Order: sequence, then C-alpha cells, then structure tokens
Amino acid sequence: MSWIHSVLFLFLVFRWCIAGESSSPEVTDDGAPMEISEREALYSTIQGFVGDSWNGSDLYPDPCGWTPIQGVSCDLYDDLWYVTELTLGLVHENSLACAASLEIKPQLFKLKHLKSLSFVKCFTSSLTISKEDWISLGSNLESLEFRSNPGLIGELPETFGSLTNLKSLVVLENGFNGKLPTRLCNLSSLKRLVLAGNLFTGTIPDCFNGFKNLLILDLSRNSFSGTLPSTIGEMVSLLKLDLSNNQLEGKLPQGIGFLKNLTLLDVRNNRISGGFSQNVEKIRSLTDLVLSGNPMDIDDMMGKWENMGSLVVLDLSKMGLRGDIPYGLTKLKRLRFLGLNDNELTGTVPSKELETLPYLGALYIHGNNLTGELRFSTKFYEKMGTRFKASKNPNLCQYDIVSESRSYVPPLGLKPCSKMKKTEGDLVILQTLRNLKKEDSSSSMSLMITRRVLSNGLTWDLLLELSLIVLLI
Repeated sequence: MSWIHSVLFLFLVFRWCIAGESSSPEVTDDGAPMEISEREALYSTIQGFVGDSWNGSDLYPDPCGWTPIQGVSCDLYDDLWYVTELTLGLVHENSLACAASLEIKPQLFKLKHLKSLSFVKCFTSSLTISKEDWISLGSNLESLEFRSNPGLIGELPETFGSLTNLKSLVVLENGFNGKLPTRLCNLSSLKRLVLAGNLFTGTIPDCFNGFKNLLILDLSRNSFSGTLPSTIGEMVSLLKLDLSNNQLEGKLPQGIGFLKNLTLLDVRNNRISGGFSQNVEKIRSLTDLVLSGNPMDIDDMMGKWENMGSLVVLDLSKMGLRGDIPYGLTKLKRLRFLGLNDNELTGTVPSKELETLPYLGALYIHGNNLTGELRFSTKFYEKMGTRFKASKNPNLCQYDIVSESRSYVPPLGLKPCSKMKKTEGDLVILQTLRNLKKEDSSSSMSLMITRRVLSNGLTWDLLLELSLIVLLI
C-alpha cells in the first residue's frame, strides 16, 4: 500500500471516529440505531419521575428494542429510533410508578420527535409547572394529558398556547386554578379539549370561532362564571359539550342552535335561566340532554319535545318545573332515561303513553305533586326494577296489581289506590261524627253521610254501621 493510500485510510478512520462521537448512534440487535443523546434524555426524564435508582440497565438492547419500557413508544426517522410517545404513571400493572418526590427534568424537552405526552396519577405533592421549555415541543406534540394529579397547582402555563399542533389537550382532575390563559385560543388544531375537574375560575374565553375541528369540549366541574360566549355556535364540528357543575348564568346563547352535529349537551348544576325553546330545541341530532339543576323559565321548558326524536337521555330534574308532564315527552320513541324528579309538577301521569316507549329503562318522577292513579302494567315494573321512582307525591297512588311474579317490584313509597280511598273515607267519617256532636241529628243528616261515604267506595256494612251510630246519638 502506498503512503497516499495509507494517509487516505487513516483520514477516513479519523473522520468516522469524529462522526461517531458527534451522532453517537448505537446499533441494536434488530439493526436500528438509537442516538445515545436520545436515550440519555429519556432515561434522565424517567429518573426524574421514578427516582435515580432506575437506570434502565435491565433493558436489552435499548427502550426501543426487545424489552421496551411500558409507556414508551418509538418510531424511525432517517433510520434512527426516536421516542414518539411517553406515558408516566400507573396506567397498567407493569407501568413505572412515580415517586413521592419527583421533578420534570429539562431533558424531557429534548425528545424532539415526541408526539404524545401523558402524566397519570403522578403528582401528589404540590408542584407548579414551569412555563419555560414547552415551546420546544411545539413543532411535533399532538397530545398532552394530565390525569388525576392532585398535586399540580397554580395556573395552566400560558406556553401551552404555543403547542399549535396539539389535537388533544386533556387536563382532568388536577389541582390547577385561576383563569384560563387566552393563548389557548391559538390551539386551532384541537379535536378534544378537556379541562374538567380542576379549580378554574373566571369567564370562559370567547374565542371558539377558531375551533373549527373541535369534537369534544369538556369544561365541567370547575368554577367558571358569567355567561356562555356567543362564539360557541361556531364550533361546527362539535359532538359533545359538557359545561356541567359550574356557576354559569344567563341564557343559552342563540349560536348553540347552530351546532347541527351535537349529540351531547350537559349543563346541569349551573344558574342558566333560559334559551331552550329558542335555541336548543333546534338541535335535532341531540341524543343526551341534561339540563337539571338550573332555574329555567317554566314556559321555556314546555316546548315541542316531539321535534327532538333522537333523544335517548333526558334529565329535567330539580328545575322548579310546574304544570302537567309535557305530553310531547311521550313521543320520544328512542328515550331510555327520563328524569323529572324534584320539581313541582302536577296533574296525572300519562302511564299508558309512557309505557309505549319501547326503550324506556329508567323513569324518575318522585318529589312532585302528581295526583291520581299510576296505571303501569306488571311487565313495565318488571322491566324497570329499581330504576322507577314515584315516591314523595302525596296524592299519587298505585293501581292495584295482583302478580305472583318474583320480578315484580311495586313502586316504593306509594300506597295502593284502594288503601288510599279507604283512608280518605275514614277521614270523612271521623270529621262527620265530630260535626254531629255539635249539631242535632236528623234523617236528612243521615242521608248526607250515606252519600259522602258512597262516593268514597266504602262497603254497605260500614254504611249500615254508620247509620245506626247516627241514629243512636
């Protein structure tokens, strides 16, 4: 070999060594290399959550090889392995458990191809998330989730608004508080936004006109106040809207009627006072409608229910409703759940009509002022079981049913109509006897007693006994 070839060979070896140190690929047994810097960033991130005692030494040949870490997924970019999904916390039995004392290390933000990041039941001690570093994940991160981390406190980092490729942001049952950062309005690619079960306050940002792709919006179980934004009707793709258990007030905005794809609307336990018949009634796609616990205008709620034929779940409980049960409800042939309890409804129950609803499996009418007889069949009660309640209606009784079926469960808290009538008759007799002691008895009075008792369905023996009593006084 000439000296020229020798020099060239040494130069190539030197260049290979330098390149090897800079990129540091480590070839695994399956033929795919992983940069040492990527692996070290991952291991350091995990150590921040589970403790320094974990070093990945039992993994062979690396976290993307034959013994992957539960919660870590990889993908190939330019023939190199990179971490694309990272879930920290007890999701599965073999997931890595978070330590009592943990930290979010800066190496987390060096995972440059990370698409999905989740923290599940990790943060139990109080910790405020830093605003810095999140921007570095903005070009790739598509899903960010914080689930059941009571130790996460403080305001939601405004830098989350820089994650413009996010399709899913889930911040569920943590300790976050304060107002929502307005920069969240920048997340126009979102398909799912869940901020439920935190301590958020203030008004809901009026920027929904930018969320054209949003399918799920869940802001429930917080302390949001004020009225609903007018732009809520511009989320044209929205399927589910849950605003329950807040302090929202005013009327449901007109724009809500433009959500033609909406299947679930849950606004229970707020202070909403109207806007149903003018707006919500237009949404024919609704299957689940929960309005309970709102002081809705009574006239507003007695609309044309028969136009909402897709309803499966309807909860109108605890709304102060008065008057008869709307007859239009008996036309909702797909209904499975109907809650009318704890209102001030009067009149009779349309038993026969409600029983014709083929899928009805839960009916709650307790806590009203309904009167008359329930005329549901034995078969109806067998189907319902404990999912039918009609108690706390003082003047409502159950039509007598004779059944030997073990599946038949008579409605609790209701007297049979025969006993109620007998009780009413006895009260008439006692009151009449008290009056007779104060007045002279006469044959005309005896006839009057007979007519009154007859109207209450008592037996002839009781009539005869009563007549003798009157004559002997």
